[in-house]
Amino acid sequence: MKKIILIFLIAMSMKGFAQQTPPTPPTPPSPPDPSKKEKMESMRVGFLTQKLDLTPEEAQKFWPVYNEFKKKREELHKKRKEEHKNMKDNVDSLSDKQVEAMVDGEMSFRQKNIDLEKEYHGKFKSVLPIKKVAKLYHAEEQFSHHLLEQISGKKGKEGAHGEKRKGMAPHSPAPPDSPHDH
Repeated sequence: MKKIILIFLIAMSMKGFAQQTPPTPPTPPSPPDPSKKEKMESMRVGFLTQKLDLTPEEAQKFWPVYNEFKKKREELHKKRKEEHKNMKDNVDSLSDKQVEAMVDGEMSFRQKNIDLEKEYHGKFKSVLPIKKVAKLYHAEEQFSHHLLEQISGKKGKEGAHGEKRKGMAPHSPAPPDSPHDH
């Protein structure tokens, strides 16, 4: 909202300035920006590539499997979103049968998501060493946190405990009386 107000104020001040200066020739249109989804996917590929440190042979085997997994996961999430769109926002206004169908659908979605992850876990293990599979899961989580931080505008700000955050994953200290301390 602040950006919109700032742009409006700049535009209004420029309007007065523009009336005093001669018109400038129009600039040629810039090439269209890639969509946000394309930018995000490009960022994801770069991020995972860097974090996994894939050899050329590993990359050749990994990316087709990962892209297939991602496509199936997106289809599953799209179907869920469509089903939720048909339901009303207020659960209290729905009949018990409608709510039951909604809740059962959510459970079904969760199970399908787990089944998909299990299926591709086996496929990832067949194309990558287990340590890189573990790095993949961690890197995906880091990337999600990174995107959330960018969206919320908190990139580079201090963490909850006042420390400067380094890297992209949040740092949480171990509980004071954890069994690992002894």
